[in-house]
Amino acid sequence: MPPAPSDPDAALMLRVKRGDRAAFEALVEKYRQPVMNVLARSLPDAAEAEDLAQAVFVQVFKSAGRYEARAKFSTWLFTIARNLCLNELRRRARHPAEPLEPAGDGESDLPPRQFEDKSHFSPPDALLHGELEAKVREAIAALPENQRTALLLFQEEVSYEEISDVLDCSLSATKSLIHRARETLKARLKPYLRTGAWPEN
Repeated sequence: MPPAPSDPDAALMLRVKRGDRAAFEALVEKYRQPVMNVLARSLPDAAEAEDLAQAVFVQVFKSAGRYEARAKFSTWLFTIARNLCLNELRRRARHPAEPLEPAGDGESDLPPRQFEDKSHFSPPDALLHGELEAKVREAIAALPENQRTALLLFQEEVSYEEISDVLDCSLSATKSLIHRARETLKARLKPYLRTGAWPEN
């Protein structure tokens, strides 16, 4: 794949490679919430998702010296996030009682965690929203891994092309994964929604 010099985020990462701390902080600021959103719907515990999101950026920081702008930065970032998430899910399956291991060396070099992005609801609305959110999370967690990852990245407005790169599959296969995931969720969530419609974005 040819270099992607027109990608401003790749340009920022190349600055990180040269030791530019402000460039790294700019990337964390831009991508921390999308990464957290994807991980929070893949892991059952929000605190562990936050820890894993921190680990993703630790990995980005540690990998700066080997970074090459051969693709969009976001593709590279979400590939790291997906791989760490898969590793964590496999580890949980083997050792379900053990907490997520700390990220290790390099974490102290990162900006403070700022992953909070919670909406406020009145008590009745909060209860209904919480119940629906739990059902959505449960339905997404039950999807096959490729479908889940494709759908979550699509919901974060990642392009079909980037999702296909992250999943290492064709564009048509990526669109099929997203379609099947949405149809499955629509069927599972229809009893909890006023209509069977699933939002386009």
